[in-house]
Amino acid sequence: MKTFYDITHELTEETPVYPGDFEPRFSREDRGQYLLTGLRMSTHSGTHIDAPSHYLKNDESIDRVPLAALIGPCRVIDLSHVSGEISSADLDGRIDGASRILLKTGSTFSGYFDPGYIGLDISAAKTISGKGIIAIGIDSPSIEKFNGSGEVHVELLGKGIVVIEFLNLTDVPEGDYQMIALPLRLRGLDGSPARVVLCDSRLPMDENHGMTVRQGR
Repeated sequence: MKTFYDITHELTEETPVYPGDFEPRFSREDRGQYLLTGLRMSTHSGTHIDAPSHYLKNDESIDRVPLAALIGPCRVIDLSHVSGEISSADLDGRIDGASRILLKTGSTFSGYFDPGYIGLDISAAKTISGKGIIAIGIDSPSIEKFNGSGEVHVELLGKGIVVIEFLNLTDVPEGDYQMIALPLRLRGLDGSPARVVLCDSRLPMDENHGMTVRQGR
């Protein structure tokens, strides 16, 4: 029997945001026959995916991120014992053979933004980019420390690695899973809120253990 884990945070008006970001605001109206809600939020509200253009300021927007990078086997790695920043040494021997990794730091939805969250240092980012990883996720609000220089984002996004941030990994044991992470198809934008789901059994794959994703124009 397959077990599914929804590792997406609920998106509400109380969802904490990175300082300076747009706070989510929902405006519901009763139109008589139906309800309709207007949304105001950031492309990086809640659980979200960064496009390369977020830091590289190029034309590689979220609608151009390959879905094949976001669907398939992934490994959840428990790093909740780490304090400060995650270094290359913390990943030693733990990411070999993985194509997608999710880092569990122990970050939880606390109702406020905590600038003391755990992120990667540049040594870890370079190790990841040198291992053939195609997607990385983390339960922290950002992949690098608060007020970081941006070098971690640039290293990862510049090497074509998809970055997923602010996951909910609280109830997910360390191990190997199948992942589906789908951003909204927002043309030309730098990121998108996403729904991210894990499954502890293999998803239907072809005989080469790959997946063909056809994306309409």
